[in-house]
Amino acid sequence: MKLTDNVLRSFRVAKVFRENSDKINCFDFSSNGETIISSSDDDSLVLYDCQEGKPKRTLYSKKYGVDLIRYTHAANTVVYSSNKIDDTIRYLSLHDNKYIRYFPGHNKRVTSLSMSPVDDTFISGSLDKTIRLWDLRSPNCQGLMHLQGKPVCSFDPEGLIFAAGINSEMVKLYDLRSFDKGPFATFKLQYDRTCEWTGLKFSNDGKLILLSTNGGALLFSRELSTDERGVCDK
Repeated sequence: MKLTDNVLRSFRVAKVFRENSDKINCFDFSSNGETIISSSDDDSLVLYDCQEGKPKRTLYSKKYGVDLIRYTHAANTVVYSSNKIDDTIRYLSLHDNKYIRYFPGHNKRVTSLSMSPVDDTFISGSLDKTIRLWDLRSPNCQGLMHLQGKPVCSFDPEGLIFAAGINSEMVKLYDLRSFDKGPFATFKLQYDRTCEWTGLKFSNDGKLILLSTNGGALLFSRELSTDERGVCDK
């Protein structure tokens, strides 16, 4: 099915789930599309079966809380940021509800989590004005960027570059292999003082960037040029 404007306007709510007693913070599809996991301020992680259309299992993170959550490439493990005690990112096995690894480093709330589409790398952005690069196999930060404002960030579909939205006003593109040299492209969007950017995501073809906000709007960046999308192939 092609998602045209008319098709999207024809969509209707098919089912409502009421498993949570507080605000839902985030949800994510597994890579095989068979399950969804949600995180909530009631400290719960709820797994849903997409094929059956019903809740599958509920886990809790009462001690640390749970804010942003992302599946890894395995459908039975996730990484998530905490909203209690500290701002450590935690790597959790859903199979036995046990932690595999902790990723300490951020000292303020994590605002972005993005798994690489090609390997065990992931990136995180925080209100401490940093973006950190991680590897699931090590608790140590693999790369650190200090920024001039609050970031939201995400990998592109090929895992070659990542984008960082800074201070809700500009987007910077980085080559993953040389991000310490600075962005290879920067463009500004019209600043809207009534809302802040809360998330960033590439389109499947890597040509557009979608920015979510805490206002009533979703923003699309301009179409990325061939040079901006293909810089890593040169």
